Amino acid sequence: MERSRLIREMEGIVGAEGVIHEHEQLRTYECDGLMNYRVIPDLVVLPETGEHVQKVVKLCYDEGIPFVARGSGTGLSGGALPVESGVLIVLSRMRQILEVDIPNQRIVVEPGVVNMWVSQEVADEGYYYAPDPASQIVSSIGGNLAENSGGVHCLKYGFTTNHVMGAEVVLPDGSVTHIGGGRAPDAPGYDLLGAFVGSEGTLGIATRITLRLCRVPEAVRTLLAAFEGTEGAGGAVSGIIGEGIIPAAIEMMDRLTMDAVEAAVHPGLPDAGAVLVIELDGPEAEVEEQFGRVLEICKENEATEIRVAEDDDERALFWKARKAAFGAMGRISNDYYVQDGVIPRTELPAVLGKISELAGGYGLRVANVFHAGDGNLHPLVLYNNDTEGEAEKAEKLAGEIVFACLDHGGSLTGEHGIGEDKKKYMPRMFTDDDMNVMQLLRCAFDPHQLANPGKIFPTPRLCGERPGPFHMHPLQKAGIVEQF
Repeated sequence: MERSRLIREMEGIVGAEGVIHEHEQLRTYECDGLMNYRVIPDLVVLPETGEHVQKVVKLCYDEGIPFVARGSGTGLSGGALPVESGVLIVLSRMRQILEVDIPNQRIVVEPGVVNMWVSQEVADEGYYYAPDPASQIVSSIGGNLAENSGGVHCLKYGFTTNHVMGAEVVLPDGSVTHIGGGRAPDAPGYDLLGAFVGSEGTLGIATRITLRLCRVPEAVRTLLAAFEGTEGAGGAVSGIIGEGIIPAAIEMMDRLTMDAVEAAVHPGLPDAGAVLVIELDGPEAEVEEQFGRVLEICKENEATEIRVAEDDDERALFWKARKAAFGAMGRISNDYYVQDGVIPRTELPAVLGKISELAGGYGLRVANVFHAGDGNLHPLVLYNNDTEGEAEKAEKLAGEIVFACLDHGGSLTGEHGIGEDKKKYMPRMFTDDDMNVMQLLRCAFDPHQLANPGKIFPTPRLCGERPGPFHMHPLQKAGIVEQF
């Protein structure tokens, strides 16, 4: 289809104000939060309803046009990176909270609803939405679902997948289906919802999402503990978990991160090599007993200073420091490259030592801020993009850090996803057979590979010649793309 006709067709669906096609305007959407990769889409469409999304996707399907769904664009793996000659479907105008069902602890939202709005909507009822990524003041529920986002409280409450109960989904052929149980605790049959959450937009687009709400806990206690270095802080983390205590959150920041945060938001952090922010919540009697033991464990691991939040304002200050970490890096570096690896908690000292060694070898600084309780690291490789070759060196160092995580029994990603950034590392964690099984699922949803193509898998993997709607692609016959 000619571009001019495609524009007219899309305008007929969403209106002229819902289609962006001028080159300079399209550049606004050339990347997500990972700015190392940039692609200008052929067209940007901004639907306002689920029906709009369905019609836009159906048009793309009929014309064989690839498409990528995008929310607020805060993702850090290039998952919402546009594809050339493709359509970018931006869901940020779909911001309605459709239903609040307090008796069943459910809320139904559109994908463009910002994460924090969910908790604000039900706060007066004594409820909140548990997943809280650092970007929660701007990241949207649709993007959280696509990447299976976590947050500082995921240690106790789990990731997005633990809080999505059902979804209305526009499949890549433009048809609509409903997956999950909605209000029911669990749906019978195959767990398609579990497969869909975290699929990074490769299986379809969620247009209506049912979330689980949590009751605000009776008691919350928060402390900030300072240590001479990350080894002592890591020892405290292992001691707390080993005691059978599961805090709502245990977050760690190293000295370099603390310097950036102090310059940015002035929280008055201690002069230390590392700090932990530890929060417990639950029944008051349980919290008080466990909090006392947490204080003892921090002291046993030679904490140099412990501050206990005396009120909500001081607690908010501790969390302001932690959640400002990524944005604060601009105070100490022109650019940074964020990674997102996972390791067993017991491997923290070894991996942090390896990161320091690698950084020295590359002549770059690495700031560490992470969910220490579940071993989800967020090393920030600092560099200057104005210095020739330094961006490439930073990316290579970030890859070495991922390999270090894998070598210590970890994983490629905890919550940022694979996207464009980490697909080249997939063979280090998965065999070809593993990835072929994943591809079977993808082909069941999207046999023509139109939904967010080119992401997750390191090489093009098309749906082979199989019964039903699958047909061998000409490039596959020529041996140019991989069969499975």
